[in-house]
Amino acid sequence: MALVLYRFTRDLRLEDHAGLAQAASHGAIVPVIVIDRLLQKRVEVSPRRAAFFVQAVDALDAALRERGSRLIVRRGPLLKTMLNLVDQIGAGTVVWSASYDAEAMDEDSALRAALEERGVRAPIVHDAPAIPPEETSAEKLGRGDGYRAFVPYLDVWRSLEIASHEAPLLLRFADVEATSEALPDRHEFGAASVGEGATPHAALALLTRFLQQDVLQYHVAVGVPADGRTSRLSPHLSFGTIAARTVVRETKRRAEDPFLLAEERASLRRFLRSIAQRDFFLQLSWYHPQTQRDPLQTKMRAFPLPSSHEHLSAWKEGKTGFPLVDAGIRQLRATGWMHPQVRLFAASFLCFDLDVDWRIGVEEWDRHLIEDEPALAAGNWQWVAGVGADLAAYPRIYNPVKGARRVDPDGVYARTWIPELEGGVPALPQSLQPALPLFGQDGYPAPILDHNRAARQYLQRYGTFLGASAPGDAPRANR
Repeated sequence: MALVLYRFTRDLRLEDHAGLAQAASHGAIVPVIVIDRLLQKRVEVSPRRAAFFVQAVDALDAALRERGSRLIVRRGPLLKTMLNLVDQIGAGTVVWSASYDAEAMDEDSALRAALEERGVRAPIVHDAPAIPPEETSAEKLGRGDGYRAFVPYLDVWRSLEIASHEAPLLLRFADVEATSEALPDRHEFGAASVGEGATPHAALALLTRFLQQDVLQYHVAVGVPADGRTSRLSPHLSFGTIAARTVVRETKRRAEDPFLLAEERASLRRFLRSIAQRDFFLQLSWYHPQTQRDPLQTKMRAFPLPSSHEHLSAWKEGKTGFPLVDAGIRQLRATGWMHPQVRLFAASFLCFDLDVDWRIGVEEWDRHLIEDEPALAAGNWQWVAGVGADLAAYPRIYNPVKGARRVDPDGVYARTWIPELEGGVPALPQSLQPALPLFGQDGYPAPILDHNRAARQYLQRYGTFLGASAPGDAPRANR
């Protein structure tokens, strides 16, 4: 029987797995994970991410053992380690799931070239997105380099069928003699204590609970930070403990309920839109991997972006004096996750109020996030910074004071994450800043800057760079 090495990366499950389905078509599968320099770096940067990864790998090994197999663990340079495994096992095919960030894509290309040079088949499979980039690109008129704008992409994404690979019991695993190193543990990566929930079983349970009720209010929850009814699936999607295809399919099945109200159907569509947006940024990086470090918009690559600011540390610590921004930062530092609506305000504050390079934001949040999605991080930050896939004529600057009045009018979210404001965020019509007695060394800080002035200064600099003056009503662009 032909042997196939399957290399696990960010796809730590057996269910609905495009890569394993491809591997099974070539022969009996030998599952392996290689902890190389790049994986080590990506995981250990965030203690909570490391804890999630360790538990997910342990759960994957347990699932394989239930099927009479086991996960072979190797540590070392990816290329050398995989070539040695191919020689030891005598595999004629090596399969793995595609990466979407530039550094990992380069590793993938080098590994594939080395394998094919030896006459070993090396198919790379799109498992992370619900719909592979080539499928959406095939529907595009003109050049086949993917979509740079989300709206036309969304129209195509909605029209395509979702593939299914829901048959883990049909997978054939080989019984081979191969040495394995120890499974990763939390001490190896400096991880936080390993808790519960980083398993495919937990991911599916989370999705099931969400679809039973909370998704029907998603259109409200996604815009209200104090409302906790979002899916919280981002870490699971990033490490592949659940497939995006599974999420889309189950959501569409939920939408088949004939008794749903119109607003409930709208919530389901809004949630599917968020999955489509994830796919969009994955395909954007797939076709434009340089966007990991460089702006998608060529005109903005020469735009000077400072890497520091006198108040940068205040932003990093959630002490800007703007409660919505600070609550988001503190939620991230405390939990490894930030509400999606608040991410916009917190990111906008760094890019426009402080006028700091968006890449500084990517690196800072990467130290705290559980999810590990470099391509999504770059795509989303570039969109906020006005240098990526957003087609607006001028950057969308989010006003943290107006935004707080709109999305957290009673200060519930702010008080949850800022203990200095406990009982101290008055519901004032003009400001959500704390009462003056809270200012001071031991209280909540005063605002570190004037938002409207900072927005004007940025837009003036932006307009000058483009060779045009900033529009006279620029401050009105503050959302």
